Amino acid sequence: MSDGHFFSLEGPLDSMPMANQMRAANLTGFTELVRTLGVDPRPLLERHGIDARAIRDPDSYIETQSLVDLLEYCSTSFNDPLFGLRMAKFQDPDVFGSVASLCRSASSFREAVEGFINFIPVVHSPVAVLELAEGKDTSELRWHMQTDLGQNKQAEYKGTLLILKLLRQVGGRSFLPRYVNLAVDSRAKDLPEISSHFGCTFHKSSVNAIAFPTSALNQPVGSANRLLFRLLGGYLGRVRSASRTSTVERVEDYVRGALPSGNCTIEHCAKKLGTSVRTLQANLSEAGLRFSDILEQQRVNLAQSYLERDELSLDDVAAMLGYAEQSSFGRAFKRWTGSTPQRFRRNLELRRAA
Repeated sequence: MSDGHFFSLEGPLDSMPMANQMRAANLTGFTELVRTLGVDPRPLLERHGIDARAIRDPDSYIETQSLVDLLEYCSTSFNDPLFGLRMAKFQDPDVFGSVASLCRSASSFREAVEGFINFIPVVHSPVAVLELAEGKDTSELRWHMQTDLGQNKQAEYKGTLLILKLLRQVGGRSFLPRYVNLAVDSRAKDLPEISSHFGCTFHKSSVNAIAFPTSALNQPVGSANRLLFRLLGGYLGRVRSASRTSTVERVEDYVRGALPSGNCTIEHCAKKLGTSVRTLQANLSEAGLRFSDILEQQRVNLAQSYLERDELSLDDVAAMLGYAEQSSFGRAFKRWTGSTPQRFRRNLELRRAA
């Protein structure tokens, strides 16, 4: 048992996206959609400061404003007032990452909605603020953005359809939304098509909301899995409480997670954090650090922690620290500590026996 949970996390927690970022998974399907229109997606991404490689890693981060502006630009350029809805057709709720799995494993529809509200800002987008407005007959899942993103109609269309897809997965065939309200300036002639995409009546409003019968909140979820729900809930809770959002903390988290791949580099780190290598180096320099400093310190800390675990061989430890050979790890460990890994482990055994 640890902190009220029945499991422990040996590896690093994911860092939260910064206040102006969101998961790159939001670009899923963009390349395919744009290419069906006969357009190369790369210049569009570059125009809005988005690294085309980010699409390959849905767990990396991109600027929220860049995504919003990209969707609006495409809507205008392709003369498609519903571009955001077309893009959502290429996506599924897993765009929301582990939060989608948490919702699908909940016991009840209410538990799923509350999990969505609590954890979307943690690992998907801190810009979003959500709430459940529960009425006698009709309840609403409401949301707004903490930051003024300007014209963001296409992003609202896309996000709303994805939320509806997730609610339908959780609620099953019996889930029927009553209406959708969005604070967007939609054209009157587009309302029927938008309603068709959403599967319910759509209204322009001052408040973003998806409405459904209050009775749905007590409905069981067909895919419920208590073990998975507790695991994911505990994990996401720890991510939220850790609040590791400084540049140094986020680089430390990246390094610990990337070491076993053997390809832990500042280039990959910058891409993961949604920034440039130059900007990352400058931010670390302000803290009096270099990427190589953090890399080495994390290796030292993890090496000593791993060597305390008798079930891990020296080959295991070397691999987990990103070394192709045990001998390379041994030389580095002696440089760090003045001791070989074997002697360090023997001294541990002697101290335990004393």
